[in-house]
Amino acid sequence: MRFRISWIVMFVIAALMLAACTQAAAPAAPAGEAAAGETAAEPAPATGACTDALGCVEVLPGDSIKIAYAMVTSGPNGSLGIDSQRGMEIAVSDAGGELLGHPIEIIGEDTGCTPEGGQAAAAKLASNKDVFAVVGTTCSSEARVGAPILSDAGASIISPSNTAPDLTDPAKRVAGYFRTAHNDKVQGRVAAEFVFNELGLTKAATIHDGSVYAQGLVNAFAENYKALGGELVSEQAVNIGDTDMRPVLTTVAAAAPEAIYYPIFIAEGGFVTAQAKEVPGLENVVLMGADGLFSPDFVNAAGGAAKGMYLSSPDFSAFGDAYQEFLQKYQDIYGEPPMSTYHAHAYDATMLFIDAIKQVAVQDGDTLLIGRQALRDVLAATKDFQGLTGNLTCDPNGDCADPKIAVYEIVDTNEWNPNVTSPLKVYP
Repeated sequence: MRFRISWIVMFVIAALMLAACTQAAAPAAPAGEAAAGETAAEPAPATGACTDALGCVEVLPGDSIKIAYAMVTSGPNGSLGIDSQRGMEIAVSDAGGELLGHPIEIIGEDTGCTPEGGQAAAAKLASNKDVFAVVGTTCSSEARVGAPILSDAGASIISPSNTAPDLTDPAKRVAGYFRTAHNDKVQGRVAAEFVFNELGLTKAATIHDGSVYAQGLVNAFAENYKALGGELVSEQAVNIGDTDMRPVLTTVAAAAPEAIYYPIFIAEGGFVTAQAKEVPGLENVVLMGADGLFSPDFVNAAGGAAKGMYLSSPDFSAFGDAYQEFLQKYQDIYGEPPMSTYHAHAYDATMLFIDAIKQVAVQDGDTLLIGRQALRDVLAATKDFQGLTGNLTCDPNGDCADPKIAVYEIVDTNEWNPNVTSPLKVYP
């Protein structure tokens, strides 16, 4: 019995010593965290802590707020995206270069005006946790594959130049997509009215390049032209990258059109325009393109054959006094007039982002939090926003433009200064 009692006493002493050693070795509980065996107190919620459904972008002290672009900035269509990029830069300058105590930084990716380029650019931007606002894409084919990637990553996208109707079709639009560019249902109608009503031409041919943009615009033109009483005598297509357009143009000539409508891009448009003058039967046919050709690079590609042809485009004369001030800044900064069409639309897209960020950003201690879903919600609720391009209101499908379309004539292939010399507005 004594042995048993001694053993029990020794066991208890050993247990007490082990417990004392364990407590001595345990690390102290971090500040604000309960020690073992204590009831943990609920931490006080941080002021402005992120509760956004898509999460928040965190901007630390000294960090920049990044507004990204996804645009074509190289190759034959590079002027289209560079022109929009410059519009972004002027917008940031007009905003003072900073927002909520943080510098605004423009970053971006070249999309190449191809689906593959759009996909690659979107994937790269989506992998950057600081990207939440993207101005782009330039070409509609880029947006079809790139916008879903960016939207799924929680970014909002405002395109200054995508015009394909299906991008804001309720059945196809992705949640984060908006645009300040017009819908080509509008541009196609204006082009058809010009050819049929203004020029009095009742037989037309169309050429597209298989792109989302060109096919959508040709379809809109055809629908409106036929509704007016016009006849489409030939509907043809070329491939992106083609240089010999004579076989297609010969087929078109056999149908004896009075006008050819080809809303394609700069490289292929240059070849169509130059070679049309060489095909028997097309010497006096009226040639008409659209905003994808609205660039001095197209005139350089087409040469003298571009003289006298028509291009549909946003109506710059309808933009108002603020746009005239913008043009002077553009000239002063870059030493030339705008290179293409969508500089003002990119300016407006950037300003929409800046205004929306002001509304949704909250301060959490030293960190600025920008809610991704909150930003989308503010963009979707845009109403009567006074932009360079008009009075912007976003409909439920992301169309935010105040669309005003005009037709211009290239009257001088040696000079590019829209609304001043050439191209010159001729309709309405």
